[in-house]
Order: sequence, then C-alpha cells, then structure tokens
Amino acid sequence: MPRALIIATLCLFALVGSLGLIKKRKGSVTAIKAQEGTEMVAQVAQVAAKEADGEVESKDNPSALVLLNSDNQADKFSQHHVDKVGTLFARGAHKAPIVTTVKYVSKVPWIKGRPVWIADYATHYKTSRHFIARSLNQKIDYETQKVRRGDYFNVLSPDKDINFIMVLDISRAKMWFFYHDLDTGEKVCLKTMSVGLGRVDPMLDSGTLTPLGVFRLGDKVASYRPGAVGLFQGNEVELIQVFGTRWIPFEEEVSGLEISAKGYGLHGAPWKEIEDDSQVSYRECSDVLGKYESDGCVRLSQKDIEELYAIVITKPTYVEVVKDCRDATLFDFNTMTLD
Repeated sequence: MPRALIIATLCLFALVGSLGLIKKRKGSVTAIKAQEGTEMVAQVAQVAAKEADGEVESKDNPSALVLLNSDNQADKFSQHHVDKVGTLFARGAHKAPIVTTVKYVSKVPWIKGRPVWIADYATHYKTSRHFIARSLNQKIDYETQKVRRGDYFNVLSPDKDINFIMVLDISRAKMWFFYHDLDTGEKVCLKTMSVGLGRVDPMLDSGTLTPLGVFRLGDKVASYRPGAVGLFQGNEVELIQVFGTRWIPFEEEVSGLEISAKGYGLHGAPWKEIEDDSQVSYRECSDVLGKYESDGCVRLSQKDIEELYAIVITKPTYVEVVKDCRDATLFDFNTMTLD
C-alpha cells in the first residue's frame, strides 16, 4: 500500500506539472500580437517556446521550418495548381489575350537609318528581351536572341493596359501570379508557385521575417551568372550562391505595415558550389522552397524566378504578402473558382 501511494502521488505531481507547463505556453501565445488565438500564431509560438527551452534550433531543425499552419497543407487553396504561363508565348488560338504576335523585319518606321534588333522590339513594345527570346525559341530559353527576317514572336500587346499581381500566402508558403486587365477589370491566374520565406519570428505580425503588406516591384533588377561577385552583408560573395540567377526588388510599400521595402525582394533559390573530379559545378538548393529560412526575401525556383523576370519587369507589378490568401485585397480568393 505505501508503495502504491507513493506511485500515485508522483503521477499526480507529474499531471499537475504538465498542466502548468501547458498553461504557461498557452499564456505565451496570448502575449503575441499577431492574430491572437489563430492556429498559425499558436504554432509559431510553440516553435519559439521549444527554442527557448533549448529543445530545437530553428536554423538547423527542419521540423521548425515546415509550413506554419499545417492544417492548410491539405485545404483547397494549398492543393490549387495552375500553370498557364505557356499561353503568353504560344501562337494562334491558344495564346493569351494580353499578347500580340509580330513578324520580324529589319526595317521599321519607328527607327530610322539602321536595322532593328530584338532589343529595339523589346523597347518599342515594352516587353523584355527575355520574353521575346522564349517566344522566338518556342522553348524555355531566355538567352538565345538570334532572329532572322520572317521569324515570329510574341510581345505584350500595346493595346492592353495591364498590370501583374502576385499574392503570397505565408501560412501556405505559396504564391499566386495574375495578370490584371485594367480596361476590363479581369484578373486571370497564370501560375501558382511554391516559395521560401523568412525565418520564424513570433514577435513580428507576419510570424516570419518576411513582412506583410502590398509592395510594388522595382526596376533595379539583376541577372546573375556563375563567377559574378558582389557584396552581401558586408562580405564579398559569389552572388548566385545567395540570390540564384535573378533578383527583383521591392521598390516601395504601397499599403499595410509601415515599414521600408528596402532590402526585400524576389530572387532565386541559392546555388551550391560542388567539386566533382576537380571540376567546379553548381546545384540549385531547391529544398529551401516551402521552408522559412531566409532573411526576409522571397525565394523561388530557378524556373519560376526566370519566368517571372521575363514577364513582369517591363510592367507595373504588385506583390501582396498576407498570412492567408483569403485575406488578400488585390484578389478575392473567397470567390475564386478552383478548377
């Protein structure tokens, strides 16, 4: 009997202690300002509590870097997949209504005294050379810009007043890409993409180092190749190992939180240098997608960032960062048809 009593007493103390710990952690969630009581904040707070107890380190433990709201992983928006970007480069009946197909000629009325090149067409039609190259080559090739008389390619239609919109959902680590026809008001989803985001920080409204708000993309874009060196956080680095092959900055904060957009932007997943048989090669670190590891910038796959770069850099483009896509103001997800 005494032994059974001791065991029962120990079990009672353990139960009381567990309830006290749970209550303490629930109290820490209440203290967080970012949408108190929501599942996303509760999960962020749980990660932070474990870090404070020394149980995990978010930089090294993958379990702390998965989607912030695990319940969202199986919902209809997380499962929504669209890829209609190819219609921008297609010809004939399958091309998107915001593009026009033109035939290359070396002499045009808008340039006098010399033959025109792809760069001239790009400037005239406010379409990037990368866009024209992919259409001209009829494959994912943004660099080859060889053109002959009689070749056909697409440009963004000069008769259309369009903007591009991206809605970035932090809880799902996912981004929707739309074109917006300002004349008709039509907004069409061109693609959905998996993204990598800023590290978990429960003291910020977004729950991560990636800020909430509506941002306009800037024109100080960059394209990186292996060997290109620059400064990053005061150190000289090979830029492709930080930003991947493309960089598109946030130029200004349009609405939302009162923060500076400086330093934030969209870029590719970093590349790793690999030595194989004394030869140096590179590998894209695509495992950063769907995780929360950056200093606040948005990471995309090489394919996605190069595609976006080719399309958006010549038109006004806005990115809205929200915790849940249903809270977006640039597009009403509550009425979205998920086909």
